[in-house]
Amino acid sequence: MGLRRPLWVTTAALGLCAAATYGQQQPTFRSATRTVPVYATVTDATGRLVPDLEQGDFEIWDNGKKVAISLFENSIQPITVVVMLDTSGSMTMNLDLLKQAATQFVIRLLPTDKARVGSFSDKIRVAPAGFTSDRDELVRILRDDIQYGNPTALWDAANVGMEALKDIEGRRVVLVFTDGADNWSRLDEGDILARARNEEFLIYAIGLRSRLRGQGVTRPDAGLRKVAEETGGGYFELTRTDELNSTFTRVAAELHSQYVLGFTPLAVDGKVHKLEVRINRPGLVARARKSYVAK
Repeated sequence: MGLRRPLWVTTAALGLCAAATYGQQQPTFRSATRTVPVYATVTDATGRLVPDLEQGDFEIWDNGKKVAISLFENSIQPITVVVMLDTSGSMTMNLDLLKQAATQFVIRLLPTDKARVGSFSDKIRVAPAGFTSDRDELVRILRDDIQYGNPTALWDAANVGMEALKDIEGRRVVLVFTDGADNWSRLDEGDILARARNEEFLIYAIGLRSRLRGQGVTRPDAGLRKVAEETGGGYFELTRTDELNSTFTRVAAELHSQYVLGFTPLAVDGKVHKLEVRINRPGLVARARKSYVAK
């Protein structure tokens, strides 16, 4: 079965890549009066994902004021995702385990989902040239084309993921894995959060504490949790490599169980508004983005 060899795309060339949209039915957010999309993950006290809630179970609060929910979907909606993996020197001993774990995420993508996968160190690469729903191709890229590098350009890599997604409709996700702090990027966490908020990307982040010979324990960049939580994604910090498979699998499960909510802003003032999603059932918690730009 002759899968084409993917074109690796560097940061400088990324803007030349065609970002393909797909023809699945998705909620439409563009209108004369804008509907703000909010993607909510609901869990119980044990962390288990909760399906089958109704619109009346949710409340949305915009800058402390309750707003009417004008859009609600509790069926599985397509996702378009860029998976970015840290392949810097600190991952040398764990790269094969990381590839296996990322494969667990990729094989759980649905036929309506599309993805690209990439790596970052001092260089940032993403493949294939356009988004694909061919899981076999994505698995092959993970197996054969993800290579070691040196420093960690974490925030630049997150930006490359968003750049790849910028012309895509619907739910757009950047999933980032790293085992250390950024030491190479031109951008910082503030830049990434501002863009993700303004353009409505979800950032998921998986961080692994690593032990380097002669350097003690390294921890994932402290800004990852803030960016993930602010954008409505999830942050998972691991202490053992044997947690990788289950965590990548968990992210796939979350993305396929999220509720799609929407509302009309009370004031279109171009400012950052605080958002809160509440659940009217005891013992349940909704995780969603904490702010948006009212534009």
